[in-house]
Amino acid sequence: MSAISVRLPDSIHKMARNIASLDHISLNQFIASAVAEKISALTTETYLSERAAQGSAAKFRAALSKVPEVEPEVFDRL
Repeated sequence: MSAISVRLPDSIHKMARNIASLDHISLNQFIASAVAEKISALTTETYLSERAAQGSAAKFRAALSKVPEVEPEVFDRL
């Protein structure tokens, strides 16, 4: 595990400490979780962009053509 020194404005430090306390976790756990959440959001966007670039309109239409043309169930209608 690595240790880093982070400078936070007093207001953000106080808010983070209070939220961590309310959640019954340490400030360290709170910050680690917040960083992990941000990394997840950014890497997910990259992953989805890469997957979308591999998409094929022709393959999509081929898959869609296999779906039967029936009315959706009542609970599934818009």
